[in-house]
Amino acid sequence: MKSVIIGALAFVALTGCSKNIDNLEAVKQGVIKDIAKGVSVGSMDVNVASVSFRGKEADAVVTFAPKGGKPMMSMNYTMERKGDEWHIKARASGDIQKHAAQQAPAAGSAGAAPPINGTEPLPPGHPSMPGGGQTAAPPAGGGDSKLPPGHPPLGSQQ
Repeated sequence: MKSVIIGALAFVALTGCSKNIDNLEAVKQGVIKDIAKGVSVGSMDVNVASVSFRGKEADAVVTFAPKGGKPMMSMNYTMERKGDEWHIKARASGDIQKHAAQQAPAAGSAGAAPPINGTEPLPPGHPSMPGGGQTAAPPAGGGDSKLPPGHPPLGSQQ
């Protein structure tokens, strides 16, 4: 009888100590902890827009914005529960490309910048490029590059 009571208490203690981390804040902390290994998150706001829990996995939509700014990007993550923490298991492929497509104005629309090399527009507010696109780096010796008026020759010590 004594061993049954000890066993029951041990079971209650072990199952009772597990934290419920099926919430937005726990997922947010997991994302921040994992991305902070390669990105400085101190200058951005990271928020979990939505999350769907499936046992030891979760699908999360996470938005990123400059501190105090509006969200600039969202990423879809598959999260994995490890102990009492969530960790990024995978990022949906193509998220960066979808983000770029969402942020860029359509070619020919009002405010659209000219395409770079005919493929992608410049960011809004970016000064136009000569010839409508980026050019190759100028030759090492200065060569025949087009510089803005008053710009010193390349390679000069001015």
